[in-house]
Amino acid sequence: MTLGLSLLVFASGAILRFAVTTSVAGIDLQTVGVILMIVGAVGLLVTLVMLLSRRDDVRTRPPY
Repeated sequence: MTLGLSLLVFASGAILRFAVTTSVAGIDLQTVGVILMIVGAVGLLVTLVMLLSRRDDVRTRPPY
């Protein structure tokens, strides 16, 4: 997941959790919102760890 997609999933979950007041038969939108917020947060953490752990190794040729 990229940084932007993680933020989009988290924001969608927050909207479902805190702003939507309608109910749908057979599905709890607040629970779906919490799940999306968790998935977005985990994706954000994984993306940040991958970006920060990327090393900038400079590979030079060995001298002859």
